[in-house]
Amino acid sequence: MKKSVLTRYRVMSYVTGVLLVLLTLGVIAKYLLHLNGAGDFTRIIGIAHGWLYVVYLVFAFDLGSKAKWPVGKQLWVLIAGTIPTAAFFVERKISHELEAKVAQPSPTAVKV
Repeated sequence: MKKSVLTRYRVMSYVTGVLLVLLTLGVIAKYLLHLNGAGDFTRIIGIAHGWLYVVYLVFAFDLGSKAKWPVGKQLWVLIAGTIPTAAFFVERKISHELEAKVAQPSPTAVKV
């Protein structure tokens, strides 16, 4: 597996996680604190998170298929982008797990 597959998953995991935390804070500001301007902030962050979550799903699915994960693990990683802060913990665990696979050179055919 190429390192770029893991890298793009990691980037999108952080982006999705940050946007979801911001969205959560925006919803708290809008509905619990009734702050002015929180509605616009929540709408913009919500749209950005929604679109970028789709990109996260594509990259996470690609990583899972190349890492040959079972379906349960794949779903666990895909759902992590919907739970605030979960994407950070799941990304760290997955990165540590796959670093060894990425570091090992893939076997190549010997040319004679």
